[in-house]
Amino acid sequence: MEPSFYDQVFELVRLIPKGRVSSYGAIAKSLGAGGSARMVGYAMSNAGSAELPVPAHRVVNSAGLLTGKFHFNPPELMQELLEQEGVTVKDDKIQNFKKHFWNPLEEL
Repeated sequence: MEPSFYDQVFELVRLIPKGRVSSYGAIAKSLGAGGSARMVGYAMSNAGSAELPVPAHRVVNSAGLLTGKFHFNPPELMQELLEQEGVTVKDDKIQNFKKHFWNPLEEL
């Protein structure tokens, strides 16, 4: 049986190295579902129910904004986890986004 879309997203997000981030759209595109960035977002909001830990804090929108922070408790946790990995966040936006960006299509 083929893994569900959510499971495929979780597997891919687990590959994002510490100190790096990816976007909902880049993950969707690498899974062959280019127009499904929103579905990746839904998957990330359910990452807490995955069997193995999913570093959902490493997934942001295409501009580097922490749009998923409200799925963390407290919302500031997403920024704290990124900063622990050396990623600077200011006003809910990743600084030097291109430097930290991990593109699954280039890395896999």
